[in-house]
Amino acid sequence: MPQVASKYNPPIFFKNGHFSTIYSGIIRSVNGVVQKRERITLSDGDFLDLDWSYASEATDKLVILIHGLEGDAQRPYITGSAKILNQNGYDCCAINLRGCSGEPNKLYRSYHSGATEDLTEVVHHILNTRDYPIIYLKGFSLGGNLLLKYLGENSNAPENIKGAVAVSVPCSLYSSCKELHSNKNILYAQRFKKNLLDKLRIKRDMFPEQITEQEIRKIKTLKDFDDTYTSRAHQFKDALDYYEQCSSLQFLPNIKVPSLIINAKNDSFLGPECYPFKEVENNPNLYLETPTYGGHVGFWGKDNITYTEKKATSFFNAI
Repeated sequence: MPQVASKYNPPIFFKNGHFSTIYSGIIRSVNGVVQKRERITLSDGDFLDLDWSYASEATDKLVILIHGLEGDAQRPYITGSAKILNQNGYDCCAINLRGCSGEPNKLYRSYHSGATEDLTEVVHHILNTRDYPIIYLKGFSLGGNLLLKYLGENSNAPENIKGAVAVSVPCSLYSSCKELHSNKNILYAQRFKKNLLDKLRIKRDMFPEQITEQEIRKIKTLKDFDDTYTSRAHQFKDALDYYEQCSSLQFLPNIKVPSLIINAKNDSFLGPECYPFKEVENNPNLYLETPTYGGHVGFWGKDNITYTEKKATSFFNAI
């Protein structure tokens, strides 16, 4: 399927990628979404917290929402998505990835860009406990990569899953990593690293035999973090092996349900390999929209409804 022409043309301030990113991540707020938490136990003994919100009338349609790096189900891009979807007759299940719901997870391992085993367990839990013949997936950044990998590696994904939307996706994790280490992204990288190290020190206290404070102090970059923690805790050789195995780019040719990727051209987190033009051309189930503006999970919109929130709703409605 060829690229989707984009009509996104925001006011002048939101044409700046950094302003759009910062506004969405720090300034924007969303009210009026009522979430009910459900805790599920995973097969390895750990847990995930799911935050549910519901349409005003009973529905057979569900959207599973997946946040990005160091996000959670209360971030405005999740609650904003849930709000408009609820208003349009969809129930929503917002996943808090391991360790992201306000309480440390039980195991030394955590979440990462390719942990599709956790999404698989959430889907199976929903299929076994709820009646939703129509399920869609929507993910942001890391969560977008996660859902695309899930769809591409599961040739026999449940037939209930009808489609997906992925926003600001680092389809090539190494390409994105290189961008995050550039000077233009230094403030974002430092913020991510601080949050990740704060959580890693909790892991150190819980599992002193696994990692030491001396090792933590040697972590200077996000790649160092993935070399020291992510790769070791999740059975990868090193950071590069993690990036190679978990990038969704290689799984895109196998996706069999309609899936829309929206990556802004001025997203400072994404390198050239994160725009899968060739893969989209060769898979009729894939749609790629590359707006000139939007930043990273930005995409300002009128009435506090972002462009991608409107686009995802219309995309699901059309499937």
